[in-house]
Amino acid sequence: MELMSAVLERGNMMRAYERVLRNKGAPGVDGMTVGELKPYLKAHWPEIREQLREGRYQPLPVRKVEIPKPGGGQRLLGIPSVLDRLIQQALHQILSPLFEGKFSSHSYGFRPGRSAAQAVQQSRRHIEEGRRWVVDADLEKFFDRVNHDILMSRVAREVRDKRVLRLIRSYLRAGIMDGGVTTARNEGTPQGGPLSPLLSNILLTDLDRELERRGHRFCRYADDCNIYVSSQRAGERVLASMTRFLEHRLKLRVNREKSAVDRPWKRSFLGYTVCKRRRNVRLKVAPKSLQRLEGNLKVFFRAARGRSISRAIAELAPKLRGWVDYFRHAEVKGVFEELDGWVRRHLRKILWRQWKRPFTRVKKLMRLGLTEVRAWKSATNGRGPWWNSSASHLNQALPKKLFDRLGLVSLMDHYHRLKCNA
Repeated sequence: MELMSAVLERGNMMRAYERVLRNKGAPGVDGMTVGELKPYLKAHWPEIREQLREGRYQPLPVRKVEIPKPGGGQRLLGIPSVLDRLIQQALHQILSPLFEGKFSSHSYGFRPGRSAAQAVQQSRRHIEEGRRWVVDADLEKFFDRVNHDILMSRVAREVRDKRVLRLIRSYLRAGIMDGGVTTARNEGTPQGGPLSPLLSNILLTDLDRELERRGHRFCRYADDCNIYVSSQRAGERVLASMTRFLEHRLKLRVNREKSAVDRPWKRSFLGYTVCKRRRNVRLKVAPKSLQRLEGNLKVFFRAARGRSISRAIAELAPKLRGWVDYFRHAEVKGVFEELDGWVRRHLRKILWRQWKRPFTRVKKLMRLGLTEVRAWKSATNGRGPWWNSSASHLNQALPKKLFDRLGLVSLMDHYHRLKCNA
């Protein structure tokens, strides 16, 4: 069967449609929502399918969206139209099996049956084997700098159907719309569409094979690649040669300021770092990951001042649960307990502010079990909300078990449940 026929096969298109529905996502430049896709396809799919078969289909420009990057700066996203997401997903489902067998076992990003957790565990094993230096090469704006000709030459190694190649290139070259103005694109594959992760793996497989040829131990997740070596001197040689390969062979740019040869416990990989020990190396949450969570939660707590505590806790629960789900492989667990106390302190602070007047505070504290004398002394101590949030009277009146009853996710408790169920 020709590749384009396989893409357009009814079963493949139905799977793609169901995936797009599950993923939801924002509209593209045409404003069409996921819910409006089905009636649109009923009216227009025969014509669109014919355009795809004849190689005449032209995708819409992507909608430009910029989001803050964890390490600073902005990440460019290109949101395709819902129809283009459907076609890209159908392409992905056919192309992925063609390339999957060609990918390196050291590549973990955006692949079936592989995950960031596996990459992090493998990195820990490399360190335990005695490779106690890491080459951390940062690709500068990788998704914005992909060379289209080099990428298409790698795709063409496995894809012979010229219509499919033409369609992929048309997605690469689709303009990007910002404020109603469309700008042509000659390089890059902005994140946001189903094809982008697969294309990044296709391009960076050349890097994987080069590192394997040289006998290096490494882990790569999308454009995040760490190489583990035995000495600083070896690391510096590897960083120099890797930089030359990326810039000359793949026309990518290495950020010299962010790249480094360093000890693994001084760097982070996919949000994790390791403790400084020779044997039984343990994973832990990287300091930057903690700072990012605390920064996001501070924004949430400021916005939660005017809400009921039960509503705030309900909105907070999925954020905390998702964070622990990701970091459940950390073996240094004191951080979860500390964060639990920090979260409860912020919630006590919100309640103290909401109670406002001393008389209200007295009434609330007495209802929560404090004596009248102690309630009055606490309510009139003249201290601010942050001080009171960690004082003994609020810890007694608003203990952990009360927050548990309100549905607050305890990071430590959830962490232990995940470990027990593993």
